[in-house]
Amino acid sequence: MKALVLAGGSGTRLRPFSYSMPKQLIPVANTPVLVHVLRNIRDLGVTEIGVVVNDRVADIEAVVGDGSRFGSRVTYLRQDAPRGLAHTVAVARDFLGDDDFVMYLGDIMLPDGIGAAAAEFTARRPAAQVLVHKVADPRAFGVVELGPDGEVLGLVEKPQEPRSDLALCGVYFFTAAVHEAVAAIRPGPRGELEITDAVQWLLSSGADVRAHTYDGYWKDTGRVEDVLECNRHLLDAERRSIAGQVDAASELVGEVVVEPGARIIRSKITGPAVIGADAVVVDSRLGPYTSVGRDCVVTGTRLQDSIVLDGASLTGVPDLRHSLIGRSASVGTVAEGGEHVRLVVGDHTRVEVAA
Repeated sequence: MKALVLAGGSGTRLRPFSYSMPKQLIPVANTPVLVHVLRNIRDLGVTEIGVVVNDRVADIEAVVGDGSRFGSRVTYLRQDAPRGLAHTVAVARDFLGDDDFVMYLGDIMLPDGIGAAAAEFTARRPAAQVLVHKVADPRAFGVVELGPDGEVLGLVEKPQEPRSDLALCGVYFFTAAVHEAVAAIRPGPRGELEITDAVQWLLSSGADVRAHTYDGYWKDTGRVEDVLECNRHLLDAERRSIAGQVDAASELVGEVVVEPGARIIRSKITGPAVIGADAVVVDSRLGPYTSVGRDCVVTGTRLQDSIVLDGASLTGVPDLRHSLIGRSASVGTVAEGGEHVRLVVGDHTRVEVAA
C-alpha cells in the first residue's frame, strides 16, 4: 500500500495565517498538523508517500524533508491549482501505479489513528473504503448513506436534507479501480473533480464500496476555533516532561512539558501546557491549555487556552485567552485598561493592547 497526502489548497478559513504558511503546518500541541498525519501513516507500516503540494512546496519540504525521519520515502507531486480531490489522484497516477493506496487530507486530525480502518480495507479489499464519523449537523459535509451490511448506498456533498448523520472524514482507501473512475468523471458545479463523484461512479458501476465508522476524535483544522479545540484535546494526553531549565522561583502545576533549551523564570505554568525549545518565559502565568512554540519570549503576561507560534514575543499582556499568535509576531501593552483580550494575529505582525 502507498499513501497520498493532500497538502495543497488555499486555506481561506485560516487567514491571515494561510497567507504566509500552508495551513497543514499550523502546529497543534507544538507539532504541525501534517506531521501528525505522517505519523499516523507511518503507524500503518506504509513507507511510500506522495505529498500533493502547490507553489508552497518549499515550506512543506522544509518540515517534511525526504520523509526519512518518519521512516518513509516522500515524493512531492505538484498540483498547479486546486482542481479537486479526484484531480490529485490523476496528478499522482504515475506515482501510485496499480498499488492500493490511502488518500489522507493533510489538514485533519485523527489522533487515535486509522489502524482499524486500514486492517478492514486490507482484509476485504473493496474498490473503495471511506472513513465516516457521526456528526450533529451533516449538512456541512459530504454525507454517506449505508446499507444494512455496511455497504455504501450513496454519497451526497453538503445535502440540505441529509439521509444519514455519517460525514466523510477525509481518509479514503482505494484499489487501482479508482483510476478508471477518475478518468470517467467530469468537473462538478465548483469546477473541480470531486472524489465523491469518483466513488459514486464506482458504486454505479457495481463495484464494492464500503465505509468504516471512525469513533475516535476527529477534527478538521480549517478554522482557528477548531485548531484551538484540537490543541486542548491533544494537550490533555501530554505527560509531564522537564528538559529545559526551571528556576526555584517558578512553579509547574500538572502536566507541563518544557522542551530542551527552554527557560522558565519567576513564572507559574499550569498544565496541560507545552513550552517549546529555547523559549523564555519570565514573570508570567501560563496555562492551562497553552502551547508556546520554539524561540518565543513571554514576559509579564497571563496567557491561557492559546497557541503561540515559533519566534513570537508577548510582553506585559494582562489576560490573553483563546488566541492564536503567528510566527515572529509581537504583542505588547501601551496603556492602562481592563478586560481580557482575544487575538487572532497573523505572521510577522505587531499588535499593541491596553495594559
